[in-house]
Amino acid sequence: MKSDQRGLSVAYFDTPVRWFALAAVLWGVVGMLVGVIIAAQLAWPELNFGISWLSYGRLRPLHTNAVIFAFGGCVLFATAYHVVQRTGQARLFAPGLAMFTFWGWQLVILLAAVSLPLGLTSGKEYAELEWPIDLLIAVVWVAFAVVFFGTVGTRKVRHIYVANWFFGAFIIAVALLHIVNSAAIPVSLTKSYSAYAGVQDAMVQWWYGHNAVGFFLTAGFLGMMYYYIPKQAERPVYSYRLSIVHFWALIFTYMWAGPHHLHYTALPDWAQSIGMIFSLVLLAPSWGGMINGIMTLSGAWHKLRDDPILKFLIVSLSFYGMSTFEGPMMSIKTVNAVSHYTDWTVGHVHSGALGWVGLISMGSLYYLIPRMYGRKQMFSVKAIELHFWIATIGIVLYIAAMWIAGVMQGLMWRAVNPDGTLVYSFVESVKATYPFYVIRLLGGLLYLSGMLLMAWNVVMTVRSGRPEVAAVPAVNVAHA
Repeated sequence: MKSDQRGLSVAYFDTPVRWFALAAVLWGVVGMLVGVIIAAQLAWPELNFGISWLSYGRLRPLHTNAVIFAFGGCVLFATAYHVVQRTGQARLFAPGLAMFTFWGWQLVILLAAVSLPLGLTSGKEYAELEWPIDLLIAVVWVAFAVVFFGTVGTRKVRHIYVANWFFGAFIIAVALLHIVNSAAIPVSLTKSYSAYAGVQDAMVQWWYGHNAVGFFLTAGFLGMMYYYIPKQAERPVYSYRLSIVHFWALIFTYMWAGPHHLHYTALPDWAQSIGMIFSLVLLAPSWGGMINGIMTLSGAWHKLRDDPILKFLIVSLSFYGMSTFEGPMMSIKTVNAVSHYTDWTVGHVHSGALGWVGLISMGSLYYLIPRMYGRKQMFSVKAIELHFWIATIGIVLYIAAMWIAGVMQGLMWRAVNPDGTLVYSFVESVKATYPFYVIRLLGGLLYLSGMLLMAWNVVMTVRSGRPEVAAVPAVNVAHA
């Protein structure tokens, strides 16, 4: 039992925090393993062994759902529940409902793991799950919102810390995106058709698809950034005012950038151009947040030498800055003409996924897990350091290979002879890409190896620790 600012006792409810954190590590290993398998299949297609449920077309959506919603989702649940209690100095609202969100989310993950390899899919990017699972997601998400905002409403601190603004926006936006995009007409228990058609369906899908990146994979993780970097660095946020500007600018701008996925399609040109403009504007708030996070280390740069958790957190921001520069540049129509449908897009996505989302998740979990088990640090700090370097080298190999392959593909596909015929056949571009697929596989293997090392470190930490009933209330990390 600890005391809040008024001297009243606060007992945090951390059971769902612990369980979501451990589930995140488990699903991280599973999702990244499937990613390595499909990367190997792109280099050696016969590795599906002629089994339909091991084919690339079925394992690829399993990989994206596992790393985004299983790994990333569990990290977001764990950190949101952890942060909202500490910054509000209040016990988690409706503990039973919080536990329901854990078991409900794990059921969603297991149903996805069964249905996608069987080929049961709606065919929508990041929204492949069929309608019964979509309904379960909506129920779990509403419960998540009740628990989170209920905790905010019962907080003992008047101020709502900025991390909770990002978590709150992520929860509301994802609910809106999921419900609108998943609107469908069921024809059986395992099959439905989208409520939209043609270009409207494409527009709704990429309004959802890009904002799944913008809110699920950005806003929620920025909430983690604004809490765990100041805590680990033991420094106040560089500029609290900038964090508020960052929030409102990002939330407003991100929602309108989706049409840049539909350049040179049947979508009206004006809609494509609006998507491009908002994507370019998005560079400003994104870099504002990155600078705010990195500059939080002002006066404490020396800690980067000896603190591997800070390395994860700060380097993740570097990848965030790089990805949020590259994305707006790729939204420019003339650049998109070269990059779209190539592996350059794959490299861009994974610089954000592996570099930003992956590293900040791992850094936050390395901070969170030992404290949930009564320890000040992980079982092996050296293993964290090794994990950081293995993961970073893996990311660089992966994204560099995909950038080179993508630019090469774009240029080969556009090369024409004086008579207007293509210089290269598509098969020639595939053959030229092969070495880069092998390098990509090597990068993925390194990243997976780091995750396995983390899993071992977590198991050893849990075995040598004990669950804490309450934790020390958060210090005031706000800085005007």
